[in-house]
Amino acid sequence: MSAHSVKDLNLNIDKAQLKPLYEMNPLRHALDMALNWMLILGTIFLTATYFNPFLYVLSVIIIGARMHALAILMHDASHFRFLPNRKWNDMVTNLVTLYPIFTTIEAYRQNHLRHHNHLNTEHDPDWVAKLGKRAFTFPKTKAEFVLRVLSYFGMVEGAKDAFWFFKRFVLDAPKPKKKKKSVNGIVRIAYYISLIIVLSVLGIWKEYLMYWIIPYLSTFFMFQYIRSVAEHFGELGYEHALNSTRTVKTNLIERFFLAPHNVGYHLEHHLYPGVPYYNLHKLHKVLMESEGYAEKAHITEGYLSGLMNELGKAQLGAKVQ
Repeated sequence: MSAHSVKDLNLNIDKAQLKPLYEMNPLRHALDMALNWMLILGTIFLTATYFNPFLYVLSVIIIGARMHALAILMHDASHFRFLPNRKWNDMVTNLVTLYPIFTTIEAYRQNHLRHHNHLNTEHDPDWVAKLGKRAFTFPKTKAEFVLRVLSYFGMVEGAKDAFWFFKRFVLDAPKPKKKKKSVNGIVRIAYYISLIIVLSVLGIWKEYLMYWIIPYLSTFFMFQYIRSVAEHFGELGYEHALNSTRTVKTNLIERFFLAPHNVGYHLEHHLYPGVPYYNLHKLHKVLMESEGYAEKAHITEGYLSGLMNELGKAQLGAKVQ
């Protein structure tokens, strides 16, 4: 399979329609970050106040979903779609979204931009890392996929994914030729020292384990896995940019739990990564006016109604030889 850019597709899109879609709205991004944290903290407060096992399991699902939503906002920031000042773009994103989930935007970006530049090829680190892994080998039955998803509640799969992410984004990341003192590195150390102090002084290590570490090692990585399959696996052809990834159109519940912040419009994002997440639905409408796009784009109607029916056929190059 050879990857192609949007320039190869001859979609005849009016540039005047695209230009306003690139405009950033930092306030919208910041408010979405704040809303996700409000939902997390509100869920923790309600569950701790009216604790019962059912409510706790529900809280783990909701917190993991909002962690995932924060990661989606970080993804936009990795394309410098948050703040115009790139240093502040990275600093704020690290503090609000990435240090809490134990990584950095710098580590994520060096991997993710190579994924964009070499989509689904031997030079795409995401593609290479996932091919041959049982979780990403298709075809699968619906039952097999559901069991794989539910296995994340045991936290073993999440722990494996956490180590796998650390290995890919930190241990195996290309090292800079010259080591420079990093302000972000100092801030990161200060962040974790402060976190340890706060948790110790307030005596809330147990709550941190219950309402952060357990969701992180279970539902956060569960939602990451589902989205990863939706974006690049299943019934895809990989002959050109329009069938190398998919767009999943979602309902309200799916948007809350599985595809926050328009992340379901993944095909549009790959074609125009400079368009912020809050404009992807508008970009989709513009692209659908192009006959070449509407006919060839891989668009799936829903996760439960659509994606679950696209797991049964093997994709090209699905196994490493």
